[in-house]
Amino acid sequence: MAKTKVAVTLDSKLIIRLNTLIAEGHFPNRSSAIEVALEEKLECLSRARLARECAKLDPSEERALAEEGLNAELAAWPEY
Repeated sequence: MAKTKVAVTLDSKLIIRLNTLIAEGHFPNRSSAIEVALEEKLECLSRARLARECAKLDPSEERALAEEGLNAELAAWPEY
């Protein structure tokens, strides 16, 4: 995958914590650590969006729709 350089300004305390993780061998460098953190955060936000959208659904309406679909499928199946 192609990579693009980006300049980022971070709090100095955050850099100290980041450098500690690198020194402990958790990441090879700052760039890798920031990339992993950003990927994880974006994935988390994506899952949270899915949960918010699911929360908008009416469980009884969804159940009725599912049962309606099942009933139609059962009627189409041949008897054995």
